[in-house]
Amino acid sequence: MQHLLRGLRSIHLAAELRTGVKMDACEMREKLKFEFSADNQRRVKALLAWYPEAEWKGALLPLLDIAQRQQGWLSISAVHAVAETIKIDPMKAYEAAQFYTMFFMKPRGKYVVSVCTSTPCKLRGGDEIFEACKKSLNLEHGQTTPDMQFTLKEDYCMGACVNAPVLAVNDDMYEDLDEKSLGDILAALRSDRLPPAGPQNGRFASEPKGGPTTLKTQPPPPGFKMQDLPDPRTKKCQ
Repeated sequence: MQHLLRGLRSIHLAAELRTGVKMDACEMREKLKFEFSADNQRRVKALLAWYPEAEWKGALLPLLDIAQRQQGWLSISAVHAVAETIKIDPMKAYEAAQFYTMFFMKPRGKYVVSVCTSTPCKLRGGDEIFEACKKSLNLEHGQTTPDMQFTLKEDYCMGACVNAPVLAVNDDMYEDLDEKSLGDILAALRSDRLPPAGPQNGRFASEPKGGPTTLKTQPPPPGFKMQDLPDPRTKKCQ
């Protein structure tokens, strides 16, 4: 219940800042209604078709994701709509939404910039990339710009260690970053342009920067250096 009240207070505050209208938590619950759009209702129906009805709870995370993509964040009413759809206790849905860092329980910016600072990225300048983002966007971790354009996050291990340092903008990964490429990315986002994702130093994926070091020749044909074995059908008994 304490988690629920904290969530209501954060939504309450965000709405007051955005509208200048004072509302209590009960009013917020009434005014922030949520219903899946027609397209998302079809997505939800198609997703639930993969689950026996008794196991619809297994679809909790993907349904929360659909709701967040529709609303931009997860209000209490959106979490309740998901819980009602899969017939579970709303508190269980709320606890899951609070636990996973990809869900936002308060309004977020149009572009969520998540910088990896786990060990491989830290060794390759991840901390410097995060500090440069803080300075450029004038934000700390978890904060959002007043124009709702950017939200900044410090994240841990995005699974692209060989291309460190890396950051994500919403669903897109930007790898092999340096000060210049970071500045170009943020400048493009300020102009509402999403730059091409992937490595920013000319690499295609995770290949060596100096070119291939193995598999540089055509592989030998099947049977290469294999011995010819006698046919067991012609072998005489001793």
